[in-house]
Amino acid sequence: MPIRAYYSVPLSTFIEDNSERILGVLTTEHHHALEEQQRWAWLQQITILKSALASRSQGRIFLEFYIPRMGKRADAVLLVDNIVFVIEFKAGASSHASNALDQVEDYALDLKNFHEGSHDVPIVPVLVATNAESQPTPELKFADDLVAEPVRTNGADLGALISEICAGWTFPTLDIDKWMAKGYKPTPTIVEAAEILYRTHRVTDISRTDAGAKNLQETGASVSAVIDGARLNRKKAICFVTGVPGSGKTLAGLNFATKRSEEHHDEHAVFLSGNGPLVAVLREALARDKAQRDGVSKKTAERDVRSFVQNIHHFRDDYVGNLDIPLEKVVVFDEAQRAWTREQTSQFMQRKRGLADFDMSEPEFLMSVMDRHPDWCTVVCLVGGGQEINTGEAGISEWINALEARFPCWEVHVSPRIVLPEYGTKDQVEKFLESPRVRSDENLHLAVSMRSFRAEALSECVGYIIANEPERARVAYEKIQAAYPIVLTRDIGIAKAWLRRRARGTERFGLVASSGAQRLRPDGVYIKAEIDPTHWFLNPSTDVRSSYYLEDVASEFLVQGLELDWVGVCWDGDFHHKHGEWICQSFKGSKWQSINDTSRRLYLKNAYRVIMTRARQGMILFVPKGDASDHTRPQSFYDGTYEYLRTCGIPALN
Repeated sequence: MPIRAYYSVPLSTFIEDNSERILGVLTTEHHHALEEQQRWAWLQQITILKSALASRSQGRIFLEFYIPRMGKRADAVLLVDNIVFVIEFKAGASSHASNALDQVEDYALDLKNFHEGSHDVPIVPVLVATNAESQPTPELKFADDLVAEPVRTNGADLGALISEICAGWTFPTLDIDKWMAKGYKPTPTIVEAAEILYRTHRVTDISRTDAGAKNLQETGASVSAVIDGARLNRKKAICFVTGVPGSGKTLAGLNFATKRSEEHHDEHAVFLSGNGPLVAVLREALARDKAQRDGVSKKTAERDVRSFVQNIHHFRDDYVGNLDIPLEKVVVFDEAQRAWTREQTSQFMQRKRGLADFDMSEPEFLMSVMDRHPDWCTVVCLVGGGQEINTGEAGISEWINALEARFPCWEVHVSPRIVLPEYGTKDQVEKFLESPRVRSDENLHLAVSMRSFRAEALSECVGYIIANEPERARVAYEKIQAAYPIVLTRDIGIAKAWLRRRARGTERFGLVASSGAQRLRPDGVYIKAEIDPTHWFLNPSTDVRSSYYLEDVASEFLVQGLELDWVGVCWDGDFHHKHGEWICQSFKGSKWQSINDTSRRLYLKNAYRVIMTRARQGMILFVPKGDASDHTRPQSFYDGTYEYLRTCGIPALN
């Protein structure tokens, strides 16, 4: 995607251009009602920039530069003397607020990470509080990636600041035309993506378009073709979309449902998720964003966004004990591999709903509800690999069982990757794919991680670590370590300091651990503390309930489907390495007990897989030293794990 701005010209043209004409261009491109305050702010910015750049003729300026991942616009981006300046104005301000400094640093980091032309060029974020007092130019500090710490100035001193920085630093030649021609490949968090999608009903600006990579547009086109075919031919169809961890399955599902509802009002497409924390976080984020943008009450905003993301269990319960035909013709089930088995669903219905004769798995019941339509419908199942983390989660097998036993007339469209071991019972799936009603489509697999934009091989590396293949893990980590740091420590204080030091701007960081990590409490990691996911994932760094405070640690159940920029993974004895193999345990009462059940062992492994794939930019693994005087924390539990991770190529911090 090319870079976009309301106004983009060479510096010489900007200097000569009439201020009112520039304002007219900005106003025309704005496409929204223009408030007088915005018009005044633009005129101030234009005046200040003209004065600051009056002596310069070489370079280029962009006003209202679009930041697609964030859905926002930087006030100005300036290319001069081989440096990219990202400039944010606070008109009338006399001080430099910390949130404004975070804002301009976020813009600079976004350019660095997602604009191809900016990967190797110096970027200087500048905050202009127009009425602030003059102060000496601070020492400019560049990080390893050549993004400087934000610098502060006022309206009168901006020109001197730019001149001083340009005179004090020399960088390789920046070809402005080539820089402009490079593409923007933003990879937002699921919260950012949902906000933009809810606002604009499109994912064009926030999805990957890497050459040769499967992306959201290709997958969306295949899913739309399935739905259109079912609608046209009056058929019932089910579509299985697979994807690597962090590949954007949830975003894809939200896009399917939103697009169909926009283009076909009679379909009433809906996105359903059984992931309670994900539903809560997305709804809260959308409500906060809508309330702020539209000036409505939080309660009104919550009511409006409720239909955008729904809990699958509420949908299920609406149709228990009746034969009502659902309004929705298209239903997208997120994390379909986590749907409940027959035993789990029956027990729940008998215990919680008083339905003694209920005898169906969750996939079978959900399909039976959609099968009530007399003409057509489509079910879209989003399937993650190695993500089952709770008792009674069926994987893909229960969907296949239901299709074979009760729904022989349904068309089936699948990703060919569904035969891989991590998606379910391999033999059962391979046999099912031989059926003439099953159609395979490679575009139904999302192969590129959007979460770990710096390290698409992260899931491969983590997979080898969990699978006890250290040599393969080492090779996989060597591919990503330059761009995606993973480090190891035995000191929780060092882990916390590393996270705080790594994060810049509003990059979010936090501590995670498996739900079975009950003996980390002596190290200040208490997994049993109750956490409100909306506070932990959304609240600012000043809030003690937020992930930033590093006081509350989130389990796999809280973080699955969501992500942070930097993660501290806290490792306990529930899953420890000893004598060349992984040992699975659960803590009961005052001692550890071995886990022998195959399903429970799988859930524990997947719990560690989940917490190790939450970070977008890097993570630190904390393995405590244990305590020889505490029988619940023997050093042997932790020493073996620490040495195994070292064998996997993970470097240790002192």
